[in-house]
Amino acid sequence: MKVAVFSTKSYDRTFLEAANAGQHELVFFEPRLNLETSVLTAGFPAVCAFVNDTLDAKTLRAIAQNGVRLLALRSAGFNHVDLAVARDLDLTLLRVPAYSPYAVAEHAVAMILSLNRKIHRAYNRVREGNFALDGLLGFDLHGKTVGIVGTGRIGAITAQILHGFGCRLLGYDVYQNPDSLALGMEYVALPELFANSDIVSLHCPLLPETYHLINAGAIGQMKPGMMLINTSRGQLIDTKAVTKGLKSGKIGYLGLDVYEQETDLFFEDLSNHVIQDDVFQRLLTFPNVLITGHQAFFTQEALQNIAETTIKNITDFEQGRTSPNQIDLSELKK
Repeated sequence: MKVAVFSTKSYDRTFLEAANAGQHELVFFEPRLNLETSVLTAGFPAVCAFVNDTLDAKTLRAIAQNGVRLLALRSAGFNHVDLAVARDLDLTLLRVPAYSPYAVAEHAVAMILSLNRKIHRAYNRVREGNFALDGLLGFDLHGKTVGIVGTGRIGAITAQILHGFGCRLLGYDVYQNPDSLALGMEYVALPELFANSDIVSLHCPLLPETYHLINAGAIGQMKPGMMLINTSRGQLIDTKAVTKGLKSGKIGYLGLDVYEQETDLFFEDLSNHVIQDDVFQRLLTFPNVLITGHQAFFTQEALQNIAETTIKNITDFEQGRTSPNQIDLSELKK
């Protein structure tokens, strides 16, 4: 099958070609897929897209008009896809529901440790010959209360790791995870989780009800000087409200691997450009903020799993097999 692969970096090509092994004709495009680049999909029955590709109504209509029938997502999330339009166009949507929950969970914990012990700041100091310890004071994770918002596979593994540090675990989810309960996690309402957690780590999907879950009201319920970690979806956080929380000292530490306006920033080298996002630039001025560019998933194991699942999804579609990774569009409201 001929597949147009967008948002391609060198590592995407390496892992996809290894998983493909000549099964499909993969044509790699470095640009992101959007209305402007949709012209490149002419003659392709399938498109392979990533999280920051623009899959809105206009783009989907354009690629469908070009003959695209399959949209293979190299991601678990699909909030960037206009599902109603995809259904109306009779597009098949396949995704990678799980690739490496360990990768994301371990990155979340790495951010907690780095922010707490100021590893990133200490690294820069030592390289400059500054071995002073002033300003690097941390705290013992042992005995601290961590609130996990969303206890699916990633949240549950994060809880497991933090349990090993001797943390008290609070959880919030629509469904209680038996594995998390076995660790001694106590499920509570969000206001109680916010009020009692020294650290809050977000691991929930982006849904209408979770959009700006962390807003001014939620921040007002939190412990002074708490730590907030987000390795899930950028729009879970109202960034302007969080900035005010940082300025007031309500939020004492902030770790972000995702950002609500990341589309024009992440996965690109902008070191020779002036970043125009003033909100993002303001975040970079805080000494207690650590930002990584959506790299929590970025391990060898995860990229291999993403590539293998993506190729299998394409093969299943080509051969007419029903895939467990297909996004069900039939129950969407018309």
